[in-house]
Amino acid sequence: MSAALECRGLVAGHGSVPVLRPLDLTVAHGTVLAVLGPNGAGKTTLLNTLAGLLPSIGGEVLLDGHPLPAGRPRTANRSGLVLVPDDRALFTTLTVRENLVLARRSGGPAIDDVLDLFPALTERLGVHAGALSGGEQQMLAVARGLVQRPKVLLIDEMSMGLAPVIVEDLLPVVRRIVDETGAVVVLVEQHVQLALEVADEAIVLVHGDVTLRGAATELAADRRRLEAAYLGGAEDGAA
Repeated sequence: MSAALECRGLVAGHGSVPVLRPLDLTVAHGTVLAVLGPNGAGKTTLLNTLAGLLPSIGGEVLLDGHPLPAGRPRTANRSGLVLVPDDRALFTTLTVRENLVLARRSGGPAIDDVLDLFPALTERLGVHAGALSGGEQQMLAVARGLVQRPKVLLIDEMSMGLAPVIVEDLLPVVRRIVDETGAVVVLVEQHVQLALEVADEAIVLVHGDVTLRGAATELAADRRRLEAAYLGGAEDGAA
């Protein structure tokens, strides 16, 4: 499969201070990439840089082979890189439907089609986003990303603040999104095993370095290798 998203020598951080060291990454169309690692590893910095919210310090990001200008979130979004941030960034005084209508891009999927992935929202269309439960808010945040017709959907901590039983219901939707749309999903997630169950590939970030990368099924079956990567140990297949 051809590359949808590429990072070439990407260095990212805040100001001139690097948080993420030179990263080379290629993600094919129709792939779920899980980005794992401890707190402070650089995972959110990576997503914010891909989305243009942070200008890169070095290297470049390419979407379908075309370089994206650094630090230009509107350009990144219009090109097809759509971020679902960890705070969900919903318009809490607007209803569920209003949030979706406002976000929907011309030519994007119909709202009803997106709601097929989240049937719980169909009965909440007239409810203000601020009155939704945490799980419903996360559903809405992802649905709002999908109506923007993403080529790459960046999801930062889908499970943030949610009960494990809700996370178990939500994460499989990520697999359906990719299988049904062909988009790429880059998923930052703390629930490692659940993330690996829906992912095709995974990388582990520690202190801004990739300490491990590989097929999700292989990493899920090798817990010792994962634990070593979280501790910063280099393994076969690590960058």
